[in-house]
Amino acid sequence: MSSKINKILSFIRIILKKPSLINIILDSPLVAEERFKKFYPNFTSLPQIDVEQLGEEIPKSINTFILDGGSLITDLQLLSTLASRQDVKSYLEIGTWRGESVYNVSKYIDDCTTINLSAAEMKAMGLSPEYAEQHGILSSKNPKILHIGANTKTFDFASLNKKYDLVFIDGEHSYEMVLNDTQKVFKHLLHDNSVVVWHDYAYSPQNMRYEVFQAILDGVGNENHAYLYHPKNTLCAVFTKKKLKSSAFDKMKFPEKIFTVNIEKENFS
Repeated sequence: MSSKINKILSFIRIILKKPSLINIILDSPLVAEERFKKFYPNFTSLPQIDVEQLGEEIPKSINTFILDGGSLITDLQLLSTLASRQDVKSYLEIGTWRGESVYNVSKYIDDCTTINLSAAEMKAMGLSPEYAEQHGILSSKNPKILHIGANTKTFDFASLNKKYDLVFIDGEHSYEMVLNDTQKVFKHLLHDNSVVVWHDYAYSPQNMRYEVFQAILDGVGNENHAYLYHPKNTLCAVFTKKKLKSSAFDKMKFPEKIFTVNIEKENFS
């Protein structure tokens, strides 16, 4: 008991010395999970699907830097699979980072748009020039890709005056920003057959990210929950009205597939 009391007293002293540390606790995965269960006690995860159900072609070649902040190879393959469909002709993404996602999609779609904070705004926020200037370093290699420098908190999505076949939401991953981006996308940018993909629905293919999960559920509305899925072996959630065969998520399920990855690399500049 004395050990627990000492820990509590130490915690209080640390918080009093640096109150901002309380945010680490409030933003922790455990707190996010408890908050999620309060609002969605009957939701444990999204139903899972095989990527093969989402397209006729499963691309085998993916370009990636394999660095921090990027997507899994299977995430990029998911987007490429959707982009390769005959009924997908336009793509919009929120959150560019180095541009790997939109670059891979642009192999299949000419009409690609990506929205991200401008380098000037990122620098004004105190982010390092090296970080700001890495945004779009791959996607800028394709002149067909339209890069829009804007903050989605204030950007007028209606000004795009367009409905997109495929939308990828991969901006800031706080509950507030995922909710903001999701609500605006569903209000302004979708038609009946649009597909939406969210990145970082999960920390890993077997570990949900609950603040993002809750923002997705809140953002799409109850009427759309039945159209949400988790493609296996990815960090993504998908919205599609296409009827799909799904299975319940089982964190301890034995692997059913093994992936063979052939890696090649070349200099980049």
